[in-house]
Amino acid sequence: MGNVVELKVGLHCEECIKKILKAIKKIEDIETYNVDTELNKVIVTGNVTTEQVIRALQKIKKTAIPWDQEAAPC
Repeated sequence: MGNVVELKVGLHCEECIKKILKAIKKIEDIETYNVDTELNKVIVTGNVTTEQVIRALQKIKKTAIPWDQEAAPC
């Protein structure tokens, strides 16, 4: 099994989730992915880096931060 990338992402509606899943599926070398709507958490495993997943989500205008990192104050 490869790396496990866990990110905080705003999951507001079904459409957001569809866009996120579509973006994640385009990343090369992923093994599994999961979206936890209750925790606003995206989990991706495979030969990927946190930066790769964040970049893929930024392309669809989604802000993502590593799960263990505190959110920046508004």
